Amino acid sequence: MAHPKHKISKQRRNKRRTHDKAVAPTLAACSNCNAQVQYHRVCPECGYYRGKLAIEKKVAV
Repeated sequence: MAHPKHKISKQRRNKRRTHDKAVAPTLAACSNCNAQVQYHRVCPECGYYRGKLAIEKKVAV
């Protein structure tokens, strides 16, 4: 395995890794309640994922 010939400073290493950090997550509408949901996540409002109940939500009294 190759070994580095020079030390890479923390600042230089971190500059290289900054490119994709400022991207906002992609949102979609829930198919059950039309709330805004991140892709591949259970809806926090109704508990559905891909049209099926994933988490049983308590009803507010």
